[in-house]
Amino acid sequence: MTWLTLAIFLAVYAGMAAGRWPGLAVDRTGIAVIGGLAMVISGAVTPEAALAAIDWPTLILLFALMILSAQFALAGFYDRAAARLAAGRVGPALLLGLVVGVSGLTSAVLSNDVVVFALALPLARGVWGRGLDPRPFVLGLAGGANAGSALTLIGNPQNILIGQLGGLDFWSYAAAAAVPSLAALLAVHLAIVLVWRRRWHLTADSLSGTAPDMGRAPAVDRPALIKAVVALVAVLVAFSTPVPHVEAAVAIAAALMISRRIETRRLLAEVDWSLLLLFAGLFVVTGAFAATGLPGQALAWLAGAGIAPDRLAVMAPLTLAGSNTIGNVPLVMLLLAIQPDWSPAALTALAVLSTLAGNFLVVGSLANIIAVERVRSLGLVVDFATHARSGVPMTLAGMGLALLWFVV
Repeated sequence: MTWLTLAIFLAVYAGMAAGRWPGLAVDRTGIAVIGGLAMVISGAVTPEAALAAIDWPTLILLFALMILSAQFALAGFYDRAAARLAAGRVGPALLLGLVVGVSGLTSAVLSNDVVVFALALPLARGVWGRGLDPRPFVLGLAGGANAGSALTLIGNPQNILIGQLGGLDFWSYAAAAAVPSLAALLAVHLAIVLVWRRRWHLTADSLSGTAPDMGRAPAVDRPALIKAVVALVAVLVAFSTPVPHVEAAVAIAAALMISRRIETRRLLAEVDWSLLLLFAGLFVVTGAFAATGLPGQALAWLAGAGIAPDRLAVMAPLTLAGSNTIGNVPLVMLLLAIQPDWSPAALTALAVLSTLAGNFLVVGSLANIIAVERVRSLGLVVDFATHARSGVPMTLAGMGLALLWFVV
């Protein structure tokens, strides 16, 4: 049974690295769900143990924060923000700085994946209409969202997971992560400026097609937006008090679903159910793997060799490699399953480094993939090499500064 569990585990994480199983149209979510079901069907875990392996508070908190982001989306906040950014009468370099800063700070409280999904298309349309090449701004949007999301424990899924399982204090983490996160935002901006300088404007052969019609600026549902802002403030206040975070977030999400203007099914349609299922499947897979005792043996061997994963010298290259192969969420789940007793300082470093590492390659984070796929509908192609030319330097600089901060 140990070997069967190990085989299923390796098959799941190989699929996470490749993005799918060869010859099959099964994505990462499908792989995680199938892997979890295989663990139960094979007898590696009982159905009761599989349910117990799922960290329900983490899933519930993630769901509640998705509802909050959905309220902002349906209120028209993201569309208006993108339109205002694109219409800003500033030079390209300063416009890029505004995009990086706004996406980063917004992602810190509203989740990077949601922010990128909502802003990518209207931002690309807006800058294209000004005769600017949208690609550096799309790169800045995704890079800034990743870097900024490292600032808080609700900025991205892996941070939510680390915060819940590690019991980290919200504001203590933010204070420790503020400098490396803000430094990474600056690194994103400088890297893209250096790579794209003197190439901001469109040329006859740079992009195919004609500029998309922007139409009128999107309207904002002010009552719905006010409700969203009040809910966000309530979440931040709740995270500043001894009130149980999960219960408070759920209560706020429930209040948002009580509305005379926005139907509940519209809010629920904005929830990333695939991500929640991916989390659930991976919880079962890693839980079954941890129950074999192999992770404990591996940890003992690593510690004896002086290469335990909670050491910064090991953590940095490990997160860089892992985030750009199996993904930062599966990587964090795996590391926490192998070594459950991380110190708060090590967990903080893990959250920051695994997030910043996602900017390295286009496959390094879901936010990158979302940005690239969203603008593809406009005929914009941000290929692997185009992303890497900016992603590699911004990531190495950002992670280098973060390591310096944590060491000092």
